[in-house]
Amino acid sequence: MSTPQPPMPQAAVPNWQAAPGPSYGGYTSPIPVVRTHLGHALASEWTKIKSVRSTIWTLGVFVVLVVGIGLLAAVVVSNSSSELHGENPLSYGFFGLLLGSMCIITLGVLTTASEYGTGMIRTTMTACPSRGRVLAAKSIVFFGVAFVVTLVAAGFIAFVDASLLENNGAKDPSAGEWLKGTVGVSLYIALLGLLSLIVGSIIRHSAGAITVMIGAVLAPLVIALFMFSQSLEDVRQKLFEYSIPNQMSVFYSNSLTESGPSGWDPLWIIVGVTAVAFAGAVALLERRDV
Repeated sequence: MSTPQPPMPQAAVPNWQAAPGPSYGGYTSPIPVVRTHLGHALASEWTKIKSVRSTIWTLGVFVVLVVGIGLLAAVVVSNSSSELHGENPLSYGFFGLLLGSMCIITLGVLTTASEYGTGMIRTTMTACPSRGRVLAAKSIVFFGVAFVVTLVAAGFIAFVDASLLENNGAKDPSAGEWLKGTVGVSLYIALLGLLSLIVGSIIRHSAGAITVMIGAVLAPLVIALFMFSQSLEDVRQKLFEYSIPNQMSVFYSNSLTESGPSGWDPLWIIVGVTAVAFAGAVALLERRDV
């Protein structure tokens, strides 16, 4: 019969205490952390827009169209025997600006929609999770570029046309006409491009957004030209009055109709439309996945 073993004594558990000394907080990175703001987003978008080839090509074609067509129209009139009878010589720059606005529309759409096509929008939103800030930065940078380039081109062709047509009976434009024919129309075209940028953000497809914007520019005028029914006369009149080509011509004191927008009205109209579209685009950005 086995003898029971006595229980082994348990080792005493030492009462360890932390050595006296300073207490340390959390880890501090040696890399300085800076709170991001709109300026960083602006710098990023400026780097993008000046780096891609589409910017150079579209703006280059825009300048060629504005200067080339405006100069050609003025040369043809100056070499003819027709008298202008006090017409505004700045109005001959309208033709090049109308066609060149298609380039600004295209660039505005590509500024946003192209990132969705390549998938780079995910990188952009990761670097700047504030989606409203991203859209605001794109809008500010694009508007600044479009306005400056349009102002330079429109101002140059305005001075050239005024000097070429001086001997054909054209009047000397007033200060107000100079302001509207250079700064006013440049603001309008830049805002039209900004509206295209916002539409590109909403549709997220380059070809689709460009089609929508070109349709918005040309469709009302084309539809109105073929409305022969007397019952549709009021609709036809409104389409003429508020078509984008007619609103652009208002800056040169020309209009297809005797009623409708006048003075600086076209600028306030497009400001309102662009503001509403921008608010809608921001709301969609916050709700949709990238």
